[in-house]
Order: sequence, then structure tokens, then C-alpha cells
Amino acid sequence: MRKIIIAEDELAINKMLCMNLGLMGYETVAKYDGQQVIDWLNEGGNADLALVDVMMPKVDGFELLEPLSSHGIPVIFLTARGDLEAKLRGLTGGAEDYIVKPFEMMELIVRMEKVLERHGKVESCIVLGDVTIDTEKRTVIRNGTDLNLTPMEFDLLLLLAKKKNVALSRDRLLNEVWGIRYEGGTRTVDVHIAQLRKKTGLNIVSVPKIGYRLEVD
Repeated sequence: MRKIIIAEDELAINKMLCMNLGLMGYETVAKYDGQQVIDWLNEGGNADLALVDVMMPKVDGFELLEPLSSHGIPVIFLTARGDLEAKLRGLTGGAEDYIVKPFEMMELIVRMEKVLERHGKVESCIVLGDVTIDTEKRTVIRNGTDLNLTPMEFDLLLLLAKKKNVALSRDRLLNEVWGIRYEGGTRTVDVHIAQLRKKTGLNIVSVPKIGYRLEVD
């Protein structure tokens, strides 16, 4: 499970991020000012990625770039400061990305995944109850048995697993798995979902007028 440190002094935003990332399968560490982050690092704390507000008490987000980077933790800024000077300072100072509030949660997740991929921090195995997805071997094992998924079934399951507990539209599933030029229609998504339910036993629920969601406790 990948660990994300959230450095955000606004309690509501910090809690929202922890809750949503937790539902997505991330482990989160909440800090509410820059000094707490430095103390945590000095005590041996580590993470795969940091989401950092710029305007924090005691030590601001810009000052956290060096200590976080020295511990090998990439940084994405999440801040209300949208001026060009702040953006340039953050990005030239070593941040991987700079996102201005308010932001969409799904956009944040996509950007986080891109940063994690760049730093080689992609999970090789995803465990969903009695189902294990090996992203490198491209295998899916259930109770010790290889399910022999087709390439499309595997890609579809992997996308659902990476976005677990999030409703994904049929169009999005079609575009990301089959490609935007696929002309077979969204019915093919329904057929593949039915096969995945049968083979994996996972709780892939229908979301009326939208698409599907893989529900995981």
C-alpha cells in the first residue's frame, strides 16, 4: 500500500483528502503545519508522495521541498496560490506538479498516479480479498487459481482496481481500455463486466446512468 503524506493546515481539506485517498487504497499521514512534517521526517518518517499546501504556519510549503526531496519523497503542491510567481517557484524548486484549489479529486488521483509511475512507485500486486492482480506478470489469481483473463478483461479489471470505490462511466472505461477510436459501442463494456463478475466474484456494482464501480471495504 502506497503511503501519502498530506501537509495541509485546513482541517476540512486535510480530512477530505485522507478520507478519499483511504477509499482509493492509499495509506495517509496527516500533518497540519510545516514543522510537523520536518519533525516527522527527523523521526524516520517516509512516504511515496507528499501533497503539500504552500501557505502553512511555522514552515511553509516551499521550505519543505528540500527536506522532502532529500528523503526521496516527490511533492505535488495543492494550494490556493495561483499566481505565476508561486507556480514558477514551486515547479523550478523541484515540485512534480502544482495544482490550484479548488480541484477535482479524480484529476488529483490521475496526476498522483503519473508522479508515482515516474518514480517507479507503482504497485506490482493489488490484493482484493481472495483476488490478487499481478501488474507485471499480468495475471489474476483467485484462491490459488489463475483466472486466465483475456487482455481486455485484465485491463478493465486493473482500471477498476486502481479506481476502486469510484464510479467510472462506460465511456471512460471504453476510452481507456479499448481506445477512443473503438467503434463497437459501450455494450462491449457491459459484456466484459459480466465476465469479470463471473470469473472474479468481485463486487462490481452498476451505477445507474453512469457505469460501474468496484466496491472494496
